[in-house]
Amino acid sequence: MARCFVTRELPGPALDRLRSRHEVEVWPERLPPAPAELASRAAPAEGLLTTLNDRVDAALIEHCAGLRVISNYAVGHDNIDLAAAAARRIAVGNTPDVLTEATADLTFALLLAAARKLPEAIASVREGDWLTWEPSRYLGQAVGGATLGIVGLGRIGNAVAQRALGFGMTVLYTGGGPGPDSISRVPLDRLLAEADFVSLHCPLTRATRRLIDADALARMRSNAILINTSRGPIVDPDALRVALVEGQIAGAALDVTDPEPLPADDPLLSAPGLIVVPHIGSATRAAREQMAELAVENLLAGLDGRPLPHQVQAVI
Repeated sequence: MARCFVTRELPGPALDRLRSRHEVEVWPERLPPAPAELASRAAPAEGLLTTLNDRVDAALIEHCAGLRVISNYAVGHDNIDLAAAAARRIAVGNTPDVLTEATADLTFALLLAAARKLPEAIASVREGDWLTWEPSRYLGQAVGGATLGIVGLGRIGNAVAQRALGFGMTVLYTGGGPGPDSISRVPLDRLLAEADFVSLHCPLTRATRRLIDADALARMRSNAILINTSRGPIVDPDALRVALVEGQIAGAALDVTDPEPLPADDPLLSAPGLIVVPHIGSATRAAREQMAELAVENLLAGLDGRPLPHQVQAVI
């Protein structure tokens, strides 16, 4: 029986499976364990089940002398030092595929909400400002027939493209694998210049950090709306605030931010045309419970000495 530390209570019955096989400690708080607390709790563990909020860097990995497997409750794994894990022969797993549809749904929900100014319209009702039907208030943008630019055509990007085609949109993309014949691969500069909506679905890497900076935003159309359900640091928040305040773009809808969460007094939150939701891309009961199942499957396999079903490949 191995010792495991799980950094957050997870939905569904998956953790009961883990408890039936191993000794399990689960962090009980809403906020993740602070770095010192994480180091203390993880030190005796052979298995570690983490979320994107937990920084598993080289120092933490070195601190955990008996650690054999890390299972990340996410598709992304930029919170884990993969090279340090590989150097110790620690297997690292993630939870791909199961959150694709949920995240694509939220992406399109954010796109529609920003395009049709739903937050402003909802607020007007609650504030008693709905006086009558008015021809010139809350005029949004048409989605059907518009052009969507997808940055990163992976699983989620493909799912978003299929939804866009259902709305009769023209779809451009850059990055990722080859797409279907119904959409067009173009350079990033052309995508930014031609798209009415730009949706980010690329992983966070050195190449994509601050990919959407002041220069990129300046290339976008003045009526364009930026949607980010990928990773917060892909967008420069200061440049985004300036672009929104100065009307360089029409709006932005973010499920992820940098930092995350944004402080209540963050200047970005006062920018016009901005929607921010609290990282809920995978927040359907079905998706989150299936993520827990995959995360536990990875952990059980690693502790048994078997290959992880969903192993992240690392290069030392």
